[in-house]
Amino acid sequence: MPLVAWFWAAYLMATHSNGISALQVQKQLGLGSYKTAWLLCAKLRRAMVAPDRAPLNGLVEIDETEIPQRSKDDPPEGGLGRSGQGKMLVAGAVEVHGHRPGRVRLAPIADFSAASLHAFINANIAAGATAKTDGWSAYPGAPGVTHHPHVVGPMAAHVVLPWAHRLFANLKRWALGVYHGLRRKHLQSYLDEFVFRFNRRNTRHAAFRSLLRIGVTIKHITYNMLISPEATA
Repeated sequence: MPLVAWFWAAYLMATHSNGISALQVQKQLGLGSYKTAWLLCAKLRRAMVAPDRAPLNGLVEIDETEIPQRSKDDPPEGGLGRSGQGKMLVAGAVEVHGHRPGRVRLAPIADFSAASLHAFINANIAAGATAKTDGWSAYPGAPGVTHHPHVVGPMAAHVVLPWAHRLFANLKRWALGVYHGLRRKHLQSYLDEFVFRFNRRNTRHAAFRSLLRIGVTIKHITYNMLISPEATA
């Protein structure tokens, strides 16, 4: 593949306001096959997480949600309450700077238990931060953070955690609009792409340079590694 194709693909993925699918990249760059375009996008998507990125700090809204899945092998969408049946479960966190959101993090979780949510907090939230939650019983006891629960009760949850709910709403619209739904197998990579773009929403001109910088520093990954489950990739 010509080197210029890599630069064009990196530019499109980093600066496009809503993101761009592999099929769109194939058409834009005139690539010979969808597989080539998918591989190009998948490799660039892995370069959207800086190995040295700092965890979220200060006041951080933390919440969890369910997003539709796109896979014929998974159970049909549905399930009740906090059941994970037929759903993909995602935890999210947003730094709050006054009346504005800062950086965000997203990650798949197995369930809404303390073990899953505490692992998310430990991996993404700096020690000493204040975790603002909706009072869900799994949050208390998370190591290294001050828990600041706001019990929802009859109040709408988006009033208590406005930025976390806006983050989830934008994520769901993006996933359906650009990719027509996400697949469980590569969910973390697509969440990383959304986070990369969201965190650079005010510096889109610098996102291209950031993607190139990270891309030349991370470990090389092959097609066979990319099509393996992400837990073992």
